[in-house]
Amino acid sequence: MSEIKSASPSIPRPQILTERALSALERFSHIEAVSGIILLLAALAALIWANSPVADSYEHFWNTQLTIGLGDFSVSRSLHFLVNDGLMTIFFLVVGAEIRQEIKDGALANMKLATLPLGAALGGVLMPAIIYALLNHSTAASAGWAVPTATDIAFAVGVLALLGKSIPTGVRILLLALAIIDDIVAILIIAVFYTASLDYLGLLVAVIGLLLVLAFQRMGISKAYAYVLPGAIVWFGLLKTGIHPTLAGVVLGLMTPVYSKPTTERPLETIGRTFQELAERFSQSGGNPHSVAKPLKQLRHAEREMLPPVQRVQAALHPWVAFGVMPLFALANAGVSFAGASLDAPVSQHVFAGVILALVLGKPLGVILASVTLVKLNICKLPDGVTWSGVGLVGLLAGIGFTMSIFIASLAFSDPALLAAAKLSVLAASSVAAILGLVWGTIKLRGDAR
Repeated sequence: MSEIKSASPSIPRPQILTERALSALERFSHIEAVSGIILLLAALAALIWANSPVADSYEHFWNTQLTIGLGDFSVSRSLHFLVNDGLMTIFFLVVGAEIRQEIKDGALANMKLATLPLGAALGGVLMPAIIYALLNHSTAASAGWAVPTATDIAFAVGVLALLGKSIPTGVRILLLALAIIDDIVAILIIAVFYTASLDYLGLLVAVIGLLLVLAFQRMGISKAYAYVLPGAIVWFGLLKTGIHPTLAGVVLGLMTPVYSKPTTERPLETIGRTFQELAERFSQSGGNPHSVAKPLKQLRHAEREMLPPVQRVQAALHPWVAFGVMPLFALANAGVSFAGASLDAPVSQHVFAGVILALVLGKPLGVILASVTLVKLNICKLPDGVTWSGVGLVGLLAGIGFTMSIFIASLAFSDPALLAAAKLSVLAASSVAAILGLVWGTIKLRGDAR
């Protein structure tokens, strides 16, 4: 067998520099703190824009209508709708896939592992809801009780990453598990409490889309683009039903298989066999592309099947969500005008105070009390390497509501003044929670590590 021609040793310098830059960018994108920082910068940019001399352009831009038409039929939606109801579906798809993965072999795989984060998360949901409800009982602001119940995974984990490697791995796992359970609860709250009267024709459409997904899975179709059409049908069905359409992403994420499709040969064996065949054909044909097309296709297919679909979805979409969808959401929703967000009205003051107290005080209090109760009753124990200081840090960082809290606020309040007050309070509370978490982590946990 003749030797395969080696690659050209003379690589152009621009190509070398480009490859180095792309490699550095890829490493940079995998630093957990980076996505949180970009999210924060997007929120700050929105605040500056909404309070600048060109503040009118903020609302005008996001209310710009985009129209798609075919003959006499046309659909017109605002940019704000496309971000909140369209792109956020991708965010929820990744959330659903993460939940599915955790249920398979993560922190939610069995009750022994899930008891502490489950109890802590429920405590961190109930206590803020109770605090907010007590302050806003029987007022126009009562509908916002769920606003301070959520935790922003990206922001919270990003802040935790800023504390460095001295933070025990168990603390990070506990925070991730708690935040994921928080997301599950938030999703259920949106579906149950923030859904209008159901249109059963839309429900039928959504079911048809889900049946198509199941049929494609049974047929062994693993290409992601094949699921765009049934996914769009589910999304449209939920929109017509009255359920928030982004929940289509959660459903599809939970339906994503956790195992690769059955094959007659394991992917690793296929890669070894096909690589050998590819080398032989390449040598015999002198590099004829037609002769190596089939083994190359088999090699790509086997490489893809090395990871189960649920992991492929997360790997493929996570960068787009972390560096695209979530910053866009923050840019479209965090632009609160300080002039428009007047706290002169008592009801706005109650919203502001309720969210601040619920996130900054209620979240850590609920997380810690639930954890202490479960451990003292010997229902569970603290994970290895996790101290009560670590549980306190998790509780403080759980008070970073941000993305999900703002999302729920947009569903809870139709009054612009109350919505502005809620957004402003979420931004303020999340900032305070982040600062308190950094201070607590630096003093307690990094001090303990020394």
